[in-house]
Amino acid sequence: MTSATGYEAQLQRFDRWLQAGAAREAIVLWAICFALIAAAFPVSRTLAKLVATLGFLYLPEVSMRRRGEGFREYGVSVKPRPGEVKLTLLLLAAILPTFVAAYWGFAQVLPQLPEALQRLLAPYTGAGHFHFKLPDRFAEWVIDQYFVVALPEEFFYRGFVQTRLRDAWPQGRMFLGARLGPAFWLTAVLFALGHLAIFEVWRLGVFFPALLFGWLRERTGSVMGAAFLHGTFNLTMLVLEASFYGR
Repeated sequence: MTSATGYEAQLQRFDRWLQAGAAREAIVLWAICFALIAAAFPVSRTLAKLVATLGFLYLPEVSMRRRGEGFREYGVSVKPRPGEVKLTLLLLAAILPTFVAAYWGFAQVLPQLPEALQRLLAPYTGAGHFHFKLPDRFAEWVIDQYFVVALPEEFFYRGFVQTRLRDAWPQGRMFLGARLGPAFWLTAVLFALGHLAIFEVWRLGVFFPALLFGWLRERTGSVMGAAFLHGTFNLTMLVLEASFYGR
């Protein structure tokens, strides 16, 4: 039987191995979160969401504390960075109408597709008819999407993972005021793959908003604007689903 002291020594060796490489640390912690969420999902969606939120917040914080770092180094701050609020609102004003129009078009095309393909592309099938409706308990959804979903996910992915990958691979090309390199692209891929932990293929579509969130993180140095956009897009999707499909 392994003694407590031997077990602690193994943990210390694993910790040193983990923190020896920034990319290794980011990918291993992502894999741990993925495995925990995938294990919790068959029990219940609520448990999977709780595990995700705690994992996204706690696992990076342990590594950060050992290096003497705080949340601010990873883009989390109640004080906006210069120009962050203005840029975030401009992006919202430019993209949200396009997002709504694209969903409207998708709702028209979806029932024309084979049912098997419909199930891959969306969590519902058949024709949707628009009648504006807010989801039940909408005020609770607001708190949930901003503070339970968007902020923890943005801290983990755009804050911790993207930053640690950038520490490993700092090179990148400038694009609209942000330096985008391998860390930017890999974070978006991991974000999309992470959504497969609950076994729904259509969730891979989150790769595309992940590009926007990652760019905003690099452009502003903060994850708060990305978290606001993330939560707002999620709430908009809930309203559209309720309005078209009564969900």
